[in-house]
Amino acid sequence: ETDTVPFFNVNKVKLRGLGGDESIEALSSSENRIEISKNFADAKHTILIVLDEEINFSSSVGIPVNGILGYHFFRNSCVKIDYVKKHLHIYNTNSKAVKKLKNKYRAVPISIEGNKPYLNGNFKLNGSNDFEGKLLIDIGNSDALWLFEKQSELIKIPASNFEDFLGRGFSGDIHGKRAKINQFEMATFQFNKPYVAFPDYNSIKNVKMVSKRVGSVGGEILKRFNVVFDYQNNLLLLKKNEKFSNSFTYNMSGLEINHAGKQWVPETMPITTFVTTVGDESHYQKKDNPIKFNFVLKPIFKIVNVREDSPGATAGLKKDDVIVSINRKPASTYTLQSINELLKSEDGKKILFEVNRNGKYVKTTLQLKSIL
Repeated sequence: ETDTVPFFNVNKVKLRGLGGDESIEALSSSENRIEISKNFADAKHTILIVLDEEINFSSSVGIPVNGILGYHFFRNSCVKIDYVKKHLHIYNTNSKAVKKLKNKYRAVPISIEGNKPYLNGNFKLNGSNDFEGKLLIDIGNSDALWLFEKQSELIKIPASNFEDFLGRGFSGDIHGKRAKINQFEMATFQFNKPYVAFPDYNSIKNVKMVSKRVGSVGGEILKRFNVVFDYQNNLLLLKKNEKFSNSFTYNMSGLEINHAGKQWVPETMPITTFVTTVGDESHYQKKDNPIKFNFVLKPIFKIVNVREDSPGATAGLKKDDVIVSINRKPASTYTLQSINELLKSEDGKKILFEVNRNGKYVKTTLQLKSIL
């Protein structure tokens, strides 16, 4: 509120994306300078400024997110994503470092269409023949794969599936079905029994599809590699990391939980008391009883969706419940990522929740159950 950022050459535009609602209003501003470091900047960058306050990535990611940097910013460089170390490396396309990477990584051809990267993948759905299709490489999608049923007559949703909330896009909530398929393959890498999301038609009706696109490949696949985007040469470089052989998982609770801001929470700390003993010698001694010492900002987590007939619904949890504790630990000691990992952990696992429902505290036990 105390700082301003000047934007140049501003025009109103309409944005549409995933979700069943109408377009949203935004501002387009050109000729801006964006800088990560003095050696990596774009002096003529076009920025889209979203005015709708409901478009809030922070609540679903669990950390402050002020915006997105995309292809326009990185297109003249090689970008390496190290999912294990959580590092982003940016290289000059013709540097020696990139040449060394190419000797160690598997090169996969990609196409750039509409300023977005695509690759081809092979699928084996349950009880059907193999088929090939074009996939958007979507590192912002936490699922393994999305497939669009209407894009190919070969895409048949497996009989064993369930309705689910898939997330939120620029144009509203995304709904669809989840199922397990037999196999997915890209380049020479095979993945057995991955979970796939099948968004319904209403959720993707606003998306402009490039020719032969059938879906997207997301983070649950990509996180199993060190990934390098070489946009200039239309290549994706892949090298297996320690997560490659991990089993595929999904949220078995039926709960969608968001970060809903922060609150002041009192922390307790033991007091250290100065004590003088006989002989004029002195030392410090910790007092046994802790006292309330400090107030710190801690996250608030809220249930924003409960799938019908899910373990969460069976446990009596409801939309807008504020989570107080999980397994008797204060909710504020968790991150949104650690909560989501717990909800994916293992079939049959019991999780004790305490929630605040309009001022009333409710305790219940949720038992995870796989239905695929």
